[in-house]
Formats: sequence, structure tokens, C-alpha cells
Amino acid sequence: MADSAGALDGLRVLDLTQVMAGPFCTMLLADLGADVIKIENPSSGDQTRRSWGYAVHGEDSRAFLALNRNKRSVCLDLKEPGHLASFLRLVESADIVVENFRPGVTKRLGVDYDTLAARNPRLIYASVSGFGQTGPYADRPGYDLIAQAMSGVMSITGTRGGTPVKCGLPVGDLGAGMFCALGIVSAVHARTRTGEGQYIETSLFEAALAMSVWESTEYWATGQVPQPLGSANRMSAPYQALRTKDGYLTLGANNERLWQRLCSALDVTELLTDPRFRTNPDRMTNRDELAAVLEERLSTAGTDDWVALLLDAGVPAGPIRDYQQVLDEDPHVRARGMVQEVDHPVEGRVRVLGSPVRMSRTPARIRRHPPLLGEHTDEVLGE
Repeated sequence: MADSAGALDGLRVLDLTQVMAGPFCTMLLADLGADVIKIENPSSGDQTRRSWGYAVHGEDSRAFLALNRNKRSVCLDLKEPGHLASFLRLVESADIVVENFRPGVTKRLGVDYDTLAARNPRLIYASVSGFGQTGPYADRPGYDLIAQAMSGVMSITGTRGGTPVKCGLPVGDLGAGMFCALGIVSAVHARTRTGEGQYIETSLFEAALAMSVWESTEYWATGQVPQPLGSANRMSAPYQALRTKDGYLTLGANNERLWQRLCSALDVTELLTDPRFRTNPDRMTNRDELAAVLEERLSTAGTDDWVALLLDAGVPAGPIRDYQQVLDEDPHVRARGMVQEVDHPVEGRVRVLGSPVRMSRTPARIRRHPPLLGEHTDEVLGE
């Protein structure tokens, strides 16, 4: 039976972050039950409220709404002594502080880890930045695009010989948010043993680089610089999007058993003895020739027919869908509850993505609408 409280119920998080990586981290914690108090400048708040995304009815953008559900907003200007004093009082009963200022800013504001830990030794303090708190790039401004470029991600995204292309998803931002959340819950567990908090930091650059597991492996194993492969996989073939009579499908025959099933399902068993495709290294070396042969066969029928046939044969396959098809029409998305709605006092019913984390006793829940600027200042300071 599910518990009405979330897994992180009882943890109080002071959220000094804005834009994406930090807010994504704290939203993950909030979905799992943490009491996340978003500290915002009274004059403007999180810059995503006004200057990013799409506004509909009110002034807050949909980009802000997408990343700040389940939080309470408190307006404090940390440059004002009285407001800073109020924040420091909140720190005394907090479990976690998360910030994504540029390195050095928290020290100037008087809200750095050493200052806050002196008031609350159990405090877990997490910093997210573009490049980390140390190293030659530490002082550089950090955005996902820059992190993708400098970490190598853009060098392997797109097609060979094409112009630079970033990954369609902001992997630096979202990856840093997830790694930061993982560090925080790990530190909470460590605190149950030691009774002490600690300092955590991660960066967009390191998050993007840490996800480059196949690319770094290829480079270290071969000495060759990895190149963009479009939709293909650099460790196996065929594993990519292929053209059909009426569009494209994706398939993954990334081991010998699946390769044999694929050839049988497509009635191209002669490929099993073709020296160009006999082993996975052979198929990787001749990836373009293999794709051409398979696409010639796939051109005889439509995507849906091929997907059904391949799945029936036990070969992983699927169509390529756009976000309208995924969010509005996909029965699996609906069955898994990945599109949720939240009542907002200005926007009305707002659709948001559900949590991908499934927990049988303490499930993630959407409890609060994304807050209006300063909506909970009196409430929280009164507590």
C-alpha cells in the first residue's frame, strides 16, 4: 500500500537556483516529497519566469512552470541585511541548500558552505555550475550549449561532414540536475551514519562528459577520434533509424541472436554469410553498406507493417514519433501517467510531465502548482 508521504518527506530544501539544471534537481527532490523553498529575488525572481519559454495568461513562462512544481516561493534579497538574516534563520532548520550561482558569488553574499555549515553542521550544501568550482574553466559562464560543445558531445552529434549540431535535449543541464540530486540523497544517507552534512558540487560540463561512456571507450580502445554517426550506435550494428516505404523505423539488432532474427524476419538470410556482415565488427566497419541493403528491403512496405513484423519476430523496433503523437496520442504514455495536470491560480489547468520514478510505497506526486513569485513568503517565514 502506498504511503501518503513521499520518500523524502521531512527534508527541507532551500533552493537558490534558477533556469534549468538547479530547478530540475530541486523539482526531482520535491516530487519525491521534500519541502522545497525557492528563494527568489523580489524584483524579478527566477529569470526563467519572464525571459524564457512561452507565456500564456500570466507573466510566468511555461518554461518556469515546467521546472518548479511542488515548490514554495519566498522573496528575499540576499544583499539586504534583514533579508539575509531571515535566510540564515531558515538555514538553521534546513537539511539541504542548493545553489547555481557562478563560483565566488555565494561567498560575496555570505551564503557559502563554510558560513552556513557553521550555523548548521548537518547541512548538505550542493552547488551546480557550468564547469565546477575549481580548474581553469571555473570562472567561465556556463550554458548547456557551451557544455555540449566543450565536452565533446557536439562533435559526435549529427551526421558525418555536417554542420555542428547539439543534442536535441539539454543533456548538460538535465544531467547535472540528476547527478546533483543523486549526490544529495547519497549525502542524506551518509548523514544518517555520521550525523554530519557535507559539500557537493557538479557541473554541466562534467555531466555531459560523464555521459560520454561509449565515445570515451571508442577513443581509448582504438585511438581514433569518434565521429558523428547520425542515429547509429558506435558499439554495434544494425542499431539505427532506417528508411521504409513511407517513413522511418528504428531497430536494434545489437547481438548475434537478434541479427539472425532480423535477417530471418526480413527474408534476407543471405546476409548471415556475407563476409561484410558476418560479425558485429564486420557490420560496424560496413555500417553504411548494411544500412543500404536493409533499406532496399524495407522500401517494400510501410513503417507500421515492418514494426509489427519485427516485434512479432522478437526484434526490438519502433516508429519515430513527434511530440504531438507522443503527448496527445500515445496509449502507453497515457497508461504510465507521464502526462499530468496541475491547477494553477493564473493559468488554470496546466499539463506537465509526470515523474519517471516508480516507487511502490512512497510514490512521486504532484502536490503543488508552480508557485507565484513570493506566494509563500509570509507562510514560510511565519513557520
